[in-house]
Amino acid sequence: MKAIVAVDKNWGIGLKGKLLVSIPADMKFFRSTTLGKVVVMGRKTLESFPNKAPLKDRVNIVLTKNTSFQKNGVIVVHSIDELKDELKKYNSDDVYVIGGETIYKQLIDECDTAYVTKIDYAYEADAYFPNLDEKDNWEVAVEGEEETYYDLEYYFMTYKKK
Repeated sequence: MKAIVAVDKNWGIGLKGKLLVSIPADMKFFRSTTLGKVVVMGRKTLESFPNKAPLKDRVNIVLTKNTSFQKNGVIVVHSIDELKDELKKYNSDDVYVIGGETIYKQLIDECDTAYVTKIDYAYEADAYFPNLDEKDNWEVAVEGEEETYYDLEYYFMTYKKK
């Protein structure tokens, strides 16, 4: 299983249910990386999408404690154990954890790779991704070249579990 995320300098990922910033190249990377794959998210992440609709051309799995939650085009699970049972149906290399904060925290230890778009700016944030630079069992495998979007600098990084 892999994680894919865009973070700011403080590993912030969102504010009030929205992304901190939308960078077209990051969105394109996310789309091309997850297309045809399995994406695992929380209910609030799904509800942050346009029209609260699942992502096209992917298997969308939502982990939520809300037992009455249902959505067309989405597989809904209510526990980590239920999620693990569902994920047995898929190649683990094709499974991407896409947020939000609670889901990342619950599943980061199950991941072997994290695709992190690091944005060189500190935003106001109320949701965070675990800081992999502080985790002894993670290391930078690929550090991309500096990219820019207007005056924003960012890097495509790949972290691997040791």
